Amino acid sequence: MIIEVIIFLAGLVALSWSADRFVYGASALATNLGVSSMVIGLTIVAMGSSAPEIVVSAIASWNNNPNTAVGNAIGSNITNIALVLGLTALFKPLIVSSSTVRREMPVLLAVTLLAIYFLSDGQMVFYEGMVLICLFFFSIGGLTWMSLHVEKGDPLQAETEDEIPQGVPIKKAIFWVVVGLIALPLSAHFMVESAVQIARYFGLSELIIGLTIIALGTSLPELAASIAGVMKGEDDLALGNIIGSNIFNLLAVLAMPGLLAPGFIDENVASRDIFAMLLMTVLLIVFSFNFRGTRRINRWEGAVLITCYLAYCTLLFI
Repeated sequence: MIIEVIIFLAGLVALSWSADRFVYGASALATNLGVSSMVIGLTIVAMGSSAPEIVVSAIASWNNNPNTAVGNAIGSNITNIALVLGLTALFKPLIVSSSTVRREMPVLLAVTLLAIYFLSDGQMVFYEGMVLICLFFFSIGGLTWMSLHVEKGDPLQAETEDEIPQGVPIKKAIFWVVVGLIALPLSAHFMVESAVQIARYFGLSELIIGLTIIALGTSLPELAASIAGVMKGEDDLALGNIIGSNIFNLLAVLAMPGLLAPGFIDENVASRDIFAMLLMTVLLIVFSFNFRGTRRINRWEGAVLITCYLAYCTLLFI
């Protein structure tokens, strides 16, 4: 079992590293091709932050572990909001000033409601996976349009430009894209296999392992990026990355079990987990547009989110 834990941790580190290298290479390559920083930030960077979840879900579904894949999608969204955003707000309150970020929030709520509708019958079928993956590509187009029509002076634009790599030779950019594309599935494979073995050893279901260990592991890059972002005053970028990641989780990550392993899923998803995800999404929107009109996620609101996360994890293991 110790070996499996070591493999899981090594896979997690490799997964995070390869996702970072992929985003770096893809962003640098897009910059060399003349793509604007806003387009890169809202599409490539957002997809890159969801790359670990997407690959893990695909590997789990391919190995006929759909509950692990579904748990990863739902658990990552819960973790991103309740734990990542909660800890970030505790560290430093976030000011929501970008109109671009505010326009993404209703999209996240709509996608969440669609995912709940698909999961409420206790199964993921092929056509639902097709709908989600088609909406994933449609959302990329929508985010591209949004980034090209950003309001003048939107703080997200300046924050995004500071984070996009500049002056990277095109050969180096292509090298890191290839490295990321090779390392991502390899590290995800070992991580999923070891996680399943750990779950069986402790008598945990595949769903629980996806909702907790895998979701937490794949959300660690968002936590590091969010805290680093707010420390540099890039509040909108930190929040925008979480919202974009959650949208892609429900469209691309949740599509994988429908496309690769359609069928019935753990009944707890429909009776427990989808409602926890909806609650976290609603709290995110309410806290971002509080009644005092400050558009600020304060420390006490961060504490509420963390408390919700701890209560949810307790519920899982009761």
